[in-house]
Amino acid sequence: MTPHVRTLSLETPDDLMREFGRIGVDWGGMVRMRPKGFVHFLKVARLPRFCANILKQEMLALGADAAVSRSAIAGGPQATDCLLFGNLSQLLSLSQKLTRQPFGLAELGVSIRETLARAGRRLTPLALGGRTVTLGRRTWLMGIVNATFDSFSGDGVAGRPVSEVVRDVEQMVRDGADMIDIGGASSRPGARPVPAKEERRRVVPLLKALRRRLRVPVSVDTTKSEVAAAALDAGADIINDISALRHDRKMARLVARSQAAVVLMHMKGTPATMQKAPRYDDVMQEVTAFLAAAMERAGGAGIAARRIIVDPGIGFGKTFEHNREILRRLAELRVLGRPILVGLSRKSFIGKVLERPAPERIWGTAAATALAGRNAHIMRVHDVREIKQVVKMADALTLRRGCAT
Repeated sequence: MTPHVRTLSLETPDDLMREFGRIGVDWGGMVRMRPKGFVHFLKVARLPRFCANILKQEMLALGADAAVSRSAIAGGPQATDCLLFGNLSQLLSLSQKLTRQPFGLAELGVSIRETLARAGRRLTPLALGGRTVTLGRRTWLMGIVNATFDSFSGDGVAGRPVSEVVRDVEQMVRDGADMIDIGGASSRPGARPVPAKEERRRVVPLLKALRRRLRVPVSVDTTKSEVAAAALDAGADIINDISALRHDRKMARLVARSQAAVVLMHMKGTPATMQKAPRYDDVMQEVTAFLAAAMERAGGAGIAARRIIVDPGIGFGKTFEHNREILRRLAELRVLGRPILVGLSRKSFIGKVLERPAPERIWGTAAATALAGRNAHIMRVHDVREIKQVVKMADALTLRRGCAT
């Protein structure tokens, strides 16, 4: 009889362990083989040429490999990027071997081990005021409340009675919103700046009314410390700063003193300029490096890492291709060790594909959310009731409760 051979689509170490179980592999063997089951890719930037060549030789000795610049091997530039690829067992062995090496390689070995640990961890704690929540067991939804007259999606609530808006937001929570995000100034391309006084007038009364009625965390979307201070006094749990603390130098210290959580978002340029032919050599490298620097800046101001959420800024200085690549490679942001928030609801890159105005982009939003939700902890959305069904189904298919892979 000819043996039957087939390929297997094993996406996680848990998939591999189940297959071991079907075969009847010894438990000790399962534990030993599990780290060998998947190839991991680690990119090390700007290594000295001789260090890169040491890494390549060490990886080859382990049965893995490393890619470096051809000119670096030939004695060209003094530094090169280096791409390591091997299974978890090989990379951990490399990390251990490097601890005995000079030239900064010992520190690199520690960094490799820590990077692998962060990248493999989905469950992430987030401090919100006096309590800590663990994100990653399911996808959370952040409901959008645009307290503006010029929202790109046509859902601005500025000018409506506060009591009416509160009823709508309460329905959002009943529909499945885990948190609410209020914004008093549009950040769409070309939006007119809103004075801090006017932004505060739009946000604070609504926030106060919501705090009296809601138990879910409430975020305020602002880049102005004056608005943030009033919002925090009114009970905001999170400051969502699309400038990543760059617009207003007072913002970081203000957030640190308040003990609120903060969203740090990547944006290329400003809302007025961000969509004027944005370019990247490597969009994920630039986004990740930007957010890492923003976290370091926040930490320097006294904001604890456990209070930080990161956002790659879909549509903020990105073309359709940039947005697509970010969503495909979103798992790379896990290296930052913080919850990942993604806001793609009704955005123009969806409209570009569907050729539909913003209010008619719900199903495009649903499709993009199903993809992003595999690695995002929080999705920022307009249509909570519909998207709740999307993430609930996607989570059931892709996540395992309590599993960190």
